[in-house]
Amino acid sequence: MRNRFLTLCLLLLIPVFTFAQRGIKVAYIDMEYILENVPEYKEASNQLEARTQKWRAEIQSKMQKVEDMKQNLENERALLTKELIVEREEEIEYEEKVILDYQQEKFGPQGQFIVQKRQLIQPIQDQVFNAVQEIGEKRQYDFIFENSADALLLFSAKRHDISDQVLNIIQRSSRKLDLENRREEKEANAEEPYKSVEQAAEDKEEKEEREAARQAQEDERERILNERQRQRDSIRDARQREFEARRAKLLADRDRKRDSLQRIREQQQQNSNNSSTPPGAPANNEEEE
Repeated sequence: MRNRFLTLCLLLLIPVFTFAQRGIKVAYIDMEYILENVPEYKEASNQLEARTQKWRAEIQSKMQKVEDMKQNLENERALLTKELIVEREEEIEYEEKVILDYQQEKFGPQGQFIVQKRQLIQPIQDQVFNAVQEIGEKRQYDFIFENSADALLLFSAKRHDISDQVLNIIQRSSRKLDLENRREEKEANAEEPYKSVEQAAEDKEEKEEREAARQAQEDERERILNERQRQRDSIRDARQREFEARRAKLLADRDRKRDSLQRIREQQQQNSNNSSTPPGAPANNEEEE
């Protein structure tokens, strides 16, 4: 029994000794370095940056408009009625909410900036992952880390950096894809072989079906975008109509109060004139000739 136990322990320790004798093979990659050297990523990043600058400029313009509205209100506050002041403040509050909604739509946690950046980096990350798997299996690495702040890699020797190897695989795959695309384009532009009438009709029908399906998808996407825009415009128009109606009502009430006060003043003036004239005396005393 004891001999069996010792034999089992030896069998279990053999892989550990072998692994320790071979040593642990470790490598790491620098994701930022790889992304900076992928042309497709740089081009897409420049496009996203240009779009981001446009969004920021629009937000800045809207904010400046609100600041002008606030300044105008402060300059005219002494000349406005209480109702008009409340109306102006509500208009400013509404414009500030519009700006906040726009900021969330573009730069919020689920905004277009985050979504488009994720769509931009995801294909490159997939290529990096596939390249790392290929290198790890081919060169029998035990661990491959990413040299980033999240990985907490406090020290890394340069000889363990395989970023250039990963980048070479990605670039080689990109060149291969470019060659395939050029070959397909060349074949498409080449003279087509003779086809029977039936085969040509079938090919034409298949092409038309694919084009119709693609167009249907684009139309559906366009319809969804238009519907969302229509809903936003409808809400904005409803708020604008409500604001205009409330403003018209305030102005009408102000005019009625002003007219009422004017009639009261005229009536008081008339009564004052009547009370200052003695009974039986003519309204105007003319000098005797």
